Amino acid sequence: MADGMLEEDLYRFEELLDDEERGTLHRVRAFLRDEVAPHADEWWGRATFPHHLIPRYGELGIAGAGYEECEGPGKASSLLSGFIALEMARVDPSMATFYGVHAGLAMGSIARCGSAEQRRRWLPAMGRMEKIGAFALTEPQGGSDVAAGLRTTARREGDTWVLNGNKRWIGNATFADLVVVWAREEGDDGRVLGFVVDSSTPGFSARLIENKIALRTVENADLVLTDCRVPEENRLQEAHGFRDTADVLRHTRSGVAWEAVGVMLAAYRIALDYTREREQFGGPVARFQLVQDLLVRMLSDATSCLGMVVRLAQLEDAGTFRDEHSAMAKAHCTTRMREVVGWGRELLAGNGIVLDYSIGRFVADAEALYSYEGTREINTLITGRAVTGLGAFV
Repeated sequence: MADGMLEEDLYRFEELLDDEERGTLHRVRAFLRDEVAPHADEWWGRATFPHHLIPRYGELGIAGAGYEECEGPGKASSLLSGFIALEMARVDPSMATFYGVHAGLAMGSIARCGSAEQRRRWLPAMGRMEKIGAFALTEPQGGSDVAAGLRTTARREGDTWVLNGNKRWIGNATFADLVVVWAREEGDDGRVLGFVVDSSTPGFSARLIENKIALRTVENADLVLTDCRVPEENRLQEAHGFRDTADVLRHTRSGVAWEAVGVMLAAYRIALDYTREREQFGGPVARFQLVQDLLVRMLSDATSCLGMVVRLAQLEDAGTFRDEHSAMAKAHCTTRMREVVGWGRELLAGNGIVLDYSIGRFVADAEALYSYEGTREINTLITGRAVTGLGAFV
């Protein structure tokens, strides 16, 4: 489109952003188009992370937006943050995940659970992406049950905490400078506490998880904490239990719903371009009724989900945002995403299973987005509890 908006945004939701926000989004879009899109398939195929691009992400000035401790613009709306997540996932879900772990989970934990002094100490450098963050909650034996089953422990010894345990699937952890680790306090209370662990701390180790079939560019790691000693000043002072952890997850779960929309729009664009160019029976296959039916189904699912997450962002900005809002959006949008990428691969037929046409990357990455930040089943039960007033958890 001449105004810089996406053709895929049929209902022009982007017009809800103000001029300054659209300028920021278009700057991010240009960066992704020029520096990420041309190489995304290669990075994914080789399972290599583009470390050289981290300073370039920092130059965008978006990671620190909204935090008064960081340089740059004031509070960024949830709507703008959502569109940025969508845009990143539309180009490369792996890089969207890298950014979401850093700016959403790690920085979000410090912003929501850290003291004023801690926010001033860590957020500015993270906002410039001079220090990269990771978020360590999931464990080898625990995912959906982590609220009650956290096995990593924290024992206080004077002004020091001693952490012991294992974490799994921790994005960015192989190269992160600061890792937010959630652990259960030893003793009768058993509170879930958060700690910002410098990755150079003795007793902290990260091992790259290999042989993944999704988000291959992301460096996920297994973490081992063995008598890892963390000073009290690095304990997140406003994290008093899992409820505070859940507050961070509520916001980042919304981001995954936005990413799912980005993946749908990417799959739709790939399929649309392919069917316009691919000729069978004397003309482009896009002229056939069954092909147009699938294309419209893809765009309809993406558009309806985009409307859902736009409203979700408005509720967040209005301060009326609840767990069930993000839970239902994440469950619904990622379910529709799996359907849409499947149709996209179908429209490319045999060419859909080779990386050369990109659609296979989105099909595979969709499986990871569908699973992380709460499975469909868990998010369904969160929503079900809200609408019935009855908890169905074990």
